[in-house]
Amino acid sequence: MEFEPKKAQGPVVKPGEFAFSAAGLDHGHIVGMCAALVEAGATLKTVYDPDPAKVEGFLKRFPTARAADCLERLLDDPETRLVAGAAVPSERCALGLEVMAHGKDYFTDKTPLTTLAQLEAAKEAVKRTGRKYMCYYSERLHSESAEFAGQLIAAGAIGRVIHVDGFGPHRIGPLSGRPGWFWKREKTGGILSDIGSHQIEQFLFYAGEEDARVQFSRAANYHNPEYPEFDDFGDCALVGKNGATSYFRVDWFTPAGLRTWGDGRTFILGTEGYIELRKYVDVGVEPYAADCVILVDGRGEHRFSARGKTGFPFFGKLILDCLNRTENAMTQPHCFKAAELCVQAQDNAVDITPGENRGWKRDFSPPSDSGEEKENMR
Repeated sequence: MEFEPKKAQGPVVKPGEFAFSAAGLDHGHIVGMCAALVEAGATLKTVYDPDPAKVEGFLKRFPTARAADCLERLLDDPETRLVAGAAVPSERCALGLEVMAHGKDYFTDKTPLTTLAQLEAAKEAVKRTGRKYMCYYSERLHSESAEFAGQLIAAGAIGRVIHVDGFGPHRIGPLSGRPGWFWKREKTGGILSDIGSHQIEQFLFYAGEEDARVQFSRAANYHNPEYPEFDDFGDCALVGKNGATSYFRVDWFTPAGLRTWGDGRTFILGTEGYIELRKYVDVGVEPYAADCVILVDGRGEHRFSARGKTGFPFFGKLILDCLNRTENAMTQPHCFKAAELCVQAQDNAVDITPGENRGWKRDFSPPSDSGEEKENMR
């Protein structure tokens, strides 16, 4: 078939040509972020975190980096072009503002920020400094099946994308293994802002939408009443400016029997076919089958394995964007629009937690027959 995965190029720069540093090691995603940049040719120079134990563990994975004794030492380094960070979500924007103020580009874990006020501050800083504020939306950027889906759509394999369904279940694991901030809404931004950011970004990308609005969003704490600020379930529907629609569900209910942390799936409907991504596991299939891509079009049914085929081109493109001041990896408006929508989804979510745990926020009584009510419904 002509639809075969296109392999990403290897290192895009020579050793030492693009140095970056890491700051804020609160989430394990920082390892994947840094490893992918190194694989694309970047040189990891320095790391800082106020917790020496985190730094020690990080240096075991990246032994050629050196530890900085303070954040300022890292920010003042003239050789560091970009700072990668995975701080506590509510602190990611503040770190980014410091990074950009020191003339460096910023690459943060998802969610990139947790409030609309932070979003406005980040936008202003980008405009003022000319620096980048990029985000690691890993469920697309660090998934070969997701990368191949983008290639298929760009090649016209399913026509115009009109709907995207996303399912992002996660395993919560031993409760004692989670840091205290994990359970606090103010720190994480909530489930729709946090892991929901992956799903919203994918919808905008696959549907080619530059803007969208949240039609409805819901969140609940079904199984963790001892942590009343925590959402273990959320879902949301969106409609794009050009008419494409999306529904996604995120949760913390991956059962212990699954071989991986979550059965992440994406369904992409086009006018001439559809794509299904079984990103992390193809349930019931041996051996361990990940990055499975299913395409159904006018000619038949097609199944691909993208594992080891496409690589992760975003990271090399990001390096070149930083050097050349281009926007080929991801545009700044796209990054910020995904962030804006995930915060709006969380802020406006209806709390559907049963019982008296957090209380209802929605009146479920039948609508009246008044003209005003009908107009509102319309």
